[in-house]
Amino acid sequence: MARKFIQKLMPNHQKIKDNKNLRFFGRLTQDANLWHLNRRSASGAFAVGLFCAFIPIPFQMVLAAALAILFRVNMPLSIALVWVSNPITMPPLFYLCYVIGTLVLGKPAQHFAFSPTWQWLVESIGSIGPAFLIGCLVMAISCSLLGYIAIRLLWRWSVVRSWRRRPQSASNDLMEP
Repeated sequence: MARKFIQKLMPNHQKIKDNKNLRFFGRLTQDANLWHLNRRSASGAFAVGLFCAFIPIPFQMVLAAALAILFRVNMPLSIALVWVSNPITMPPLFYLCYVIGTLVLGKPAQHFAFSPTWQWLVESIGSIGPAFLIGCLVMAISCSLLGYIAIRLLWRWSVVRSWRRRPQSASNDLMEP
């Protein structure tokens, strides 16, 4: 059950292999472990993808692909999970990161008005930047750990449930004439 659910989330293998941003990985993408779906590769992919989703850099998908290759986890799932932070969810997620960063640093949250300009970014990096980056790191680590543990537990629960159902269906088959 967990495997079928996760396979629905995964993008097409060929689309990822043909992606122009991932071509520089070359033969590294040919490793079969990057495309196989099992408990280890799925939980690792959740950890990698969720970690990269909270790193405030462009080309998060390329970072997720590189980490998937490094840790030999499922690459399509790692790349797909980066889209947790998409243009719609990014403002509230990154504001949450900022608030968590202020809590970690013990500083009061500052009022700021976002402006999508280079000048605003340069001016605010000194005031809200440290809290934002610390919050992003805390969220990246905690979400990746939670995702890893949740998928391991979900996968284990699914396997145990299917094994428990197996004897019942086998004994029912034996009793029927």
